[in-house]
Amino acid sequence: MDNKVINNNNRPPMDNRRPMDRKPFVKREDEQKKNLLEEKVIDINRVTKVTKGGRHFRFSATVVVGNRKGLVGIGTGKANEVPEAIKKGIQAANKNVVKVALVDARTIPHEAIGKVGRAEVLVKPAKEGRGVIAGGAARAVVELAGIKDIVSKSLGSQTKINVAKATLEALKMQKTPVKIAILRGKIQPPEPKVKEEPKTEVTPIKEEVIPVVEEKAEEKLDETGKVS
Repeated sequence: MDNKVINNNNRPPMDNRRPMDRKPFVKREDEQKKNLLEEKVIDINRVTKVTKGGRHFRFSATVVVGNRKGLVGIGTGKANEVPEAIKKGIQAANKNVVKVALVDARTIPHEAIGKVGRAEVLVKPAKEGRGVIAGGAARAVVELAGIKDIVSKSLGSQTKINVAKATLEALKMQKTPVKIAILRGKIQPPEPKVKEEPKTEVTPIKEEVIPVVEEKAEEKLDETGKVS
């Protein structure tokens, strides 16, 4: 093959080139929401399956997501590769996001114990400046939920997945004093806000009255001149 020499001198300058007809890239709302959540991998586990053809490896990843303002969720993903398992775990965690009740945006309202399987996690509110006293999977859940002062202790199994889920169950039990007063009937729940639809003036349609004219039957005259 002959080596052809390309002459770049005939190319138009950058300023005179025709702009590419492309629409601006706009992120979807789902992608924008996902970008607001931080993710943290708690545990990656490898599972080996022995068959006649040999050993097959699969990976499972447990991920926690949260916005550090009261939203937190846990998910597990499984795949043949670690990055794909983490990606599936993040997608599962985004679907399981829950709202946690906070006091002064720093601690929880009251004490609670969450149980999942043989794992038990105790959580207690703490004074301002105490910090997060938690370890392992419980610490990841608490920090991504936005809690700054809390005391927690694992009372049962130390399995990371169950400890994380038990911590989330304990946080789900949290209720603010206002919510407890509403449940006891001391305070009436606030009325839901109803969006007022804009009023549209309807102009009445005037019905036109069409006069009915009775047509007289034409009188036929006989040859004799009498009316038939």
